[in-house]
Amino acid sequence: MYALAIPNLSCGHCVRAVTEAVQAADPAAQVQADLATRQLQVQTTLPLAAVVAQLTQAGYAPA
Repeated sequence: MYALAIPNLSCGHCVRAVTEAVQAADPAAQVQADLATRQLQVQTTLPLAAVVAQLTQAGYAPA
């Protein structure tokens, strides 16, 4: 599991966007977001670099 800080994670739309971005590369990935802390937890078989690339491409680059 990866824990990532996503500075611009602020609403339900953001959560949906990051979830869709990760699941586009790994449909079985599980994504949990905490809007209060702007933290994202991702359970996936993808390497971290691939997760970061997907999130960055979607406009939600981890800090």
